[in-house]
Order: sequence, then structure tokens, then C-alpha cells
Amino acid sequence: MKMWFLGTGAGRPAKHRNVSAIALQLPEPRGWWLFDAGEATQHALLHLPLKLSRLEAIFITHLHGDHLFGLPGLLGSRSFDGGVSPLKIYGPKGLKSYVENTFAISGTHVEYEMTIIELEDGAELDAFYRDDLLQVDARPLQHRVPCFGYRVTESDKPGRLMAEKLKERGLASGPVFGKIKRGESVELPDGTIVKPEDFTDGTVPGRVIAILGDTSPCRQVEELARNADLLVHEATFAAGLEEKAHEFGHSTTTEAAKAALAAGAARLAMTHFSGRYGNEELWQLEEEAKAIFPAVFAATDGSCVDIPRRSSVRGEKPGK
Repeated sequence: MKMWFLGTGAGRPAKHRNVSAIALQLPEPRGWWLFDAGEATQHALLHLPLKLSRLEAIFITHLHGDHLFGLPGLLGSRSFDGGVSPLKIYGPKGLKSYVENTFAISGTHVEYEMTIIELEDGAELDAFYRDDLLQVDARPLQHRVPCFGYRVTESDKPGRLMAEKLKERGLASGPVFGKIKRGESVELPDGTIVKPEDFTDGTVPGRVIAILGDTSPCRQVEELARNADLLVHEATFAAGLEEKAHEFGHSTTTEAAKAALAAGAARLAMTHFSGRYGNEELWQLEEEAKAIFPAVFAATDGSCVDIPRRSSVRGEKPGK
């Protein structure tokens, strides 16, 4: 998995920073997901190895323009880019009306099936999205309008295949080995069931990524970020500006760091920076957070972070 930051600014675009959008690139042969779509998101995508035709789902955190104004144009361009597969879009109430009215007024049409699913305001939603690889949970955050944070959980997979043990059982390498490696049980001709847990070295935990919308500190942040491999948390203002941040439903660098520490996250990506901070000042914002949570970085537009699977098996701590 990889995460691409398409826009890391708050409120409005700046010369050095666009507004909010994040792409989560899924393991092959899957495509990618989009979280928020601020103005000019599709322009940012032109510089990345992500095709709109492979976009699978969109998750909108809230309906403020800096997280939403790029959505209609991107949806229209997906048709021009060869996108024909169905697309689901999730977000707060009002999202469906926004997209449909914009399309109606502008005469925009798409050549694919588009479904907009509105999440209930203030609801704590478990597994509202689930497929064979991923599950997504949502929690309401503390902001000026209904706003969600999302927790993406990847399925566990079997550990290293114990090929020698299978051979001792009298099985030859081939389709049976492949099925067991994928975590599937296999029935042999004699009726015996071969279970993957008996012939693999433990279980490799799936990755967990927490992607928050705009928020002031609240308990739901820790729920979303608990033991996450990567937490993406807004840090609109520097330390010491907590009163100003909370007035507008935002957080500071140190509050983001405290949230990551309390949740036991492995890494923290800070984003959604106020225009008062240039990119040359981001190192100072990082230092403020590092004093509390060392594994932190300030995201910049166009930057990418790899999210590897943990090498440990279940029951061990990452990095052991």
C-alpha cells in the first residue's frame, strides 16, 4: 500500500500547497481510493501514477469546500479517462444533493454506475464498507459541521508457507500449495481437510490506516487510530494556538502528536496546514510534534509514503 498526498493545505489553495485530498493505493491487482477531493484534485493526479479509470471508491470526510469542490470535475473526467467500472462515494448527508445538482446545472454525465451513500450524521459506523481485502469503519469527529474520520483495516494473511511440512504430509507443490498460502482450506481426494493454519508460520496482521477529517481533540480520534500503522491527522496550527484551533474545529501539531501517542499508532502524518506556514517552516512543525511522538512527518503536496505490512506474526509487537 502507498499513500499519496494530493493536497495538504487548509481553507484555500496557496502557491506551495493545494487543499485537501489523499489517495490510498491498494495492493495489486486492486486500484486506489480517494479521501476528500478539494479543488484541483484531478490536476494533482496528473503528476502521479494513478489513473482515474482505476479509482474504486471515494470517501468524503465533510462538506466544506476545501474538501469537496474538486469532486464534480473529477467524476466527470473519470469517464473521459476510460472509467467504466462502478464507483461508490461515501460521505455525510448532503453529498448526494451536491453532486446531483451540480451535474444537473452543468449538464455533466458519466458513463459508469455511480452510487452515493450518505452516512448518518453523528453515527459510529462499524464495517459500513467491506470486501474480501478491506473493511472501513467511521466515527464522527469534533468540527463545525458533520465530519467523519475513517479507519481502513486490511485482512490478515497467512504467514510463511511451511512447504517441507506439506511435503512430509505427502503433498506435492502446485495448486494445493497456492490455495493454502492464500489462506484457503483444501479438501484432499481422501476427504481430509488441510487447513492453512496448520501449514503456515503464524498470521501476518493486516495494515490499519486512520484518515481523519478536520477535528478538534475528541475520543473518537483514539478509537479510529488505535494501533494504526499510519495515522493521518490534521495539524492546522502550531503549538500554542490551541484556543484559535478549537474555535474553528481544528487541532495543533502537539495535539496531533498526543493523539498518535495515546492511540499507540506506529506513524503519524500531519497535514491540513494553515496558509500562514510555508513549506520551509514545516520542519519546525515537525519538531514540535517529535518532542511528543518521534515517528512523525509533515506531508507535502505530491509526497508519497509506503505502508508496508508488518513482518511480525500475530501476538508479537511490530518490529520485534
